[in-house]
Amino acid sequence: MSRRAFIRWMLGLLVMIGAALAGLIKLLQQSVDRETVGGAQAPDDVVLPKTERVTNPDPAAGNPGAPLFSFMILSDLHVSPDDPNTVRHLKQALDDMKQFQSPVEALVLTGDVTDYGRERDYKELKKTLSAYKLPPVYANMGNHDYYDIWIDRKGAFNKDTMPNGKTDWQSRERFQKFFGLSKPYHDAWEKGYHLILLSQEAYVQEKPEVGEGAWYSDEQLDWLKERLASHKDGKPVFIMTHQPLPPAGQDGGSHQLIPAKKFRALLKPYKNVFVFCGHRHQDFQGTVEHYVKESFHYFHNSSVGRVLNRSYQNAAKEKAQGLYVQVYQDKVTLRGRAFESGTWLKEADWTVKLI
Repeated sequence: MSRRAFIRWMLGLLVMIGAALAGLIKLLQQSVDRETVGGAQAPDDVVLPKTERVTNPDPAAGNPGAPLFSFMILSDLHVSPDDPNTVRHLKQALDDMKQFQSPVEALVLTGDVTDYGRERDYKELKKTLSAYKLPPVYANMGNHDYYDIWIDRKGAFNKDTMPNGKTDWQSRERFQKFFGLSKPYHDAWEKGYHLILLSQEAYVQEKPEVGEGAWYSDEQLDWLKERLASHKDGKPVFIMTHQPLPPAGQDGGSHQLIPAKKFRALLKPYKNVFVFCGHRHQDFQGTVEHYVKESFHYFHNSSVGRVLNRSYQNAAKEKAQGLYVQVYQDKVTLRGRAFESGTWLKEADWTVKLI
């Protein structure tokens, strides 16, 4: 081979190598872009908007008294184009969080993210969330996210024709597709802290006996047991359910977490476990006790979409509430927020010392 031919051959080889590297970089970037907020790879058509992670690995490095992790819990959004008030309240919450002096490093939605779990409800949720630059978003399913089976072909709520040619499986698939999940329950680590989101796995089309209760499979409970095993060091762990627990010593039924005795038994060996539920929508002001101390710390959140009074009436339609959680070296603080007024609620203000 002549010198000139050799040089041409080398230049051609370099061009091919460059093209291959460019293609590889593009593939890697696409892989990163498809990464979901839960850490798994999502299909290309996941509609949850892109999120932004806070990159500071140690926020307390320059200030030992600063929170190590801060996140917001929003329960019972009930987003629906048929009820513009639910959309307005969600926007109030997202607008208000932008004004916080402290960061919101994760946004957790604890069930009933939609009113009926229909495609049009998720489209409305996407439209609302997409208008904001959000931190990582995590969610679990509530009973209302299965409600599409009650809706007939005319769009009316129809008990007589339930399930109206639909299935619980379709509702789960719709939720999982939106949040880029392979199962309705999942977990994530943010800023070194563990978020575990449990979801009811069936509703009345598949299991009529569950009513409005949360049925968890043995598989999900075994999965929870495995996840908890990493917390023997006592580092705080945050577990999200939708329906509340029944009284201690009982299994639950409709409107409750059903395998409650096994759930409590799984948590008992561990320190600094925080459990959060929604479902009841109870106003932080003048209703029920929102913090119960068991072997774990148990908090009942209020609602963004519809805050209810003791009689379960949406009497104060202007209200929208959530719970802000901040983790420190030696404690966790929890504060109720009134999004419609941008104020903290003195009735919902707790400090839990870590042990």
